[in-house]
Amino acid sequence: MKKSQSRRDFLKLSAAGTMGAILVSQYGCGKKAALPGIGLQLYTIRDAMATDVPGSLKRVADYGYKYVELADYANGKFYGYEPAEFKKLVNDLGMQILSSHTQVEGAGVTLESAKKMAEDHTLIGAGYCIQPWIVEEMRTTIDSYQRMAANWNQIGKVMKENGLQFGYHNHNFEFNTVEGKVPYFDVLMAELDKDLVIMELDMFWTTKAGHNPVDLFKKYPGRFPLFHLKDGYTNQPPYFDVIKDDIAPVGEGVIDFREIIAAKDIAGMKYMIVEQDQSRDGDMFADIQKSITNLKTKILV
Repeated sequence: MKKSQSRRDFLKLSAAGTMGAILVSQYGCGKKAALPGIGLQLYTIRDAMATDVPGSLKRVADYGYKYVELADYANGKFYGYEPAEFKKLVNDLGMQILSSHTQVEGAGVTLESAKKMAEDHTLIGAGYCIQPWIVEEMRTTIDSYQRMAANWNQIGKVMKENGLQFGYHNHNFEFNTVEGKVPYFDVLMAELDKDLVIMELDMFWTTKAGHNPVDLFKKYPGRFPLFHLKDGYTNQPPYFDVIKDDIAPVGEGVIDFREIIAAKDIAGMKYMIVEQDQSRDGDMFADIQKSITNLKTKILV
């Protein structure tokens, strides 16, 4: 396996897309709803996954995570394993694979490569394919965003034909003004076909861009089936550079996840995933344990 890389280098994405997201079980019925299953984006523990895949997955399962979102797909393999091998590793631990953020060729995703990715992710059991990054040179004009949106609609059709749902995971830069417009609102939400490209909303980046996620749910009801749960230690003025120093375990910071999850029906939320890009204390496993403990004991109760 290759050594850990920065998210930007790891994904090396261009205009046209990649895959991912995580499926978790829905709230139960009855007098007291059952706690939902919680997913983990495995990019969070990328260093450990680069050196010990089985051991890392076991620790994730032991903490109580029921689903994983992948972040290493290349040459038809996942973390260096054939699809059936990796799926068995996860399933034998009582977890499920239901999404994947993937590395794609620098030239971008073609419809042919999208079909190949869809086929491989069907083999591993993923339900969603999410584009999680846009390279800097493609963020400079509204035209470049529009070309991406048109391409993503095409890729979304390919994914749907293969039984998968395509989508987009935001950062904060999409909310910056470009040529007098805000790409997230004026291009992505306006021009993406909501049936072909869904939104995986990252709560940390949305908040850092100066927006309350609940306001987005009300403006675009039903378009956010996937939640990325990532906390921030402090309230800051809006910024649009991808600065990660303030990222916190879920429930250890200032984001009001109870308010956000209370609006799940407006959002159309079906699934939630813990993600943490880096650890202030240098111990990702301790952090992901804090996140799931806080969710189960403070937020989802």
